[in-house]
Amino acid sequence: MKILLKNATFIDPKSVFHFSSKDILIQDGIISAIDDEIFDDEAKKISYSNLHISRGWFDSSVCFGEPGYEERETLENGLKTAGLSGFSQIALNPNTNPITDNQTAVGYLKNAASKSATQIYPIASFSKNQEGKHLTELYDLKQNGAIAFGDFKKPIENTELFKIALLYAQRFKGLIISHPSDSSLGNNGGVHEGAVSVKNGMLGSPALSEVLQVQRDIAVLEYTGGHLHIPYLSCSQSLELIHKAKKKGLNISCSVALANLLFTEDQLDDFDTSFKLDPPLRTETDRTSLRQGVIDGTIDMVTSNHEPLNIELKHLEFEYAATGTLGLEAMFGILSTLFPTEKVISILTKGKSIFDIENSPIEVGQKANITLFNPNGNDIFKEEHIFSTSKNCAFIDSPTQGIVYGVINNAQTTLK
Repeated sequence: MKILLKNATFIDPKSVFHFSSKDILIQDGIISAIDDEIFDDEAKKISYSNLHISRGWFDSSVCFGEPGYEERETLENGLKTAGLSGFSQIALNPNTNPITDNQTAVGYLKNAASKSATQIYPIASFSKNQEGKHLTELYDLKQNGAIAFGDFKKPIENTELFKIALLYAQRFKGLIISHPSDSSLGNNGGVHEGAVSVKNGMLGSPALSEVLQVQRDIAVLEYTGGHLHIPYLSCSQSLELIHKAKKKGLNISCSVALANLLFTEDQLDDFDTSFKLDPPLRTETDRTSLRQGVIDGTIDMVTSNHEPLNIELKHLEFEYAATGTLGLEAMFGILSTLFPTEKVISILTKGKSIFDIENSPIEVGQKANITLFNPNGNDIFKEEHIFSTSKNCAFIDSPTQGIVYGVINNAQTTLK
């Protein structure tokens, strides 16, 4: 199959074509020509208004549902949603049934995306059945395609097990993910313990819960060495700890959820369960610090923290509603209101190097892994912009900038 992209502007600071507009010819998934103008009657021509392209985008924390929770999201529609949102590669969390804690489960997820323009990179469970008692077969899981190991939104409470894992994983360059929350202080998350939670009589999760866990994780990492990723930072104190750890030379990375860059605890005044999230929305000071952390590079990546949930889990009294929001569809548009386009593209591609995922440049002879978008144009995010099966979304009515056209990757296309 031949594809011809017409008049596409490159956004890639490492490319000689950065900010240049070119035609790109792709044949059987490989870039065969880049020139000012290319003619090929056999090629499928793709042209969009103000077309820009970048290396394919990556999200480090995505949930679907299948297997086990297909009513939330199927793999087929989830992959389509990711592609239409600009993501050619996603890390898929182990919150399925059965849990992704064995080679068969990892293989199933990899194979499900084998003919999709969006590739799945499974995160395998850190512990068997996510019970925190015994390690999964980390090496075998890595050999079969798992890119990292973490129990989904569960802290690693057993410090000895954590220490052993960091030591052992160094033998095969394994990445350990540790959820930053002390469960004895967390009160199941969802709400920040502060002025808003006290005023409204809500059970809150203090920032201290996150800070204590991050402190412990860094102390163990400093002792053992290894590679540690801490997802979903939500408070300024944790950010400072990460900053100091990086200055010491520790191999540590971190992410922030999109919602924590946009919202604060004030959104909870109306008891809207759309804003009951994990990690919880915290203070304006925290939000400001997190944005600065993205700008200065202390925070390595932003994740959509995409978690589809069927309506029965969200349309409940606030106390009983589940935490979680969609995010893939809103990711680019909202980030583009917060940061310049070049920074947004960096945010959406940098994580691949941390998770040891191929990051092909847009050059002749390379595999075509390309996101297509328009950085201009203002809009308001509405429910009709949601492609997911579930509709639980905190970003409804948020201003956005830009348009995503889709992805070309894996010799496949997902395009609007």
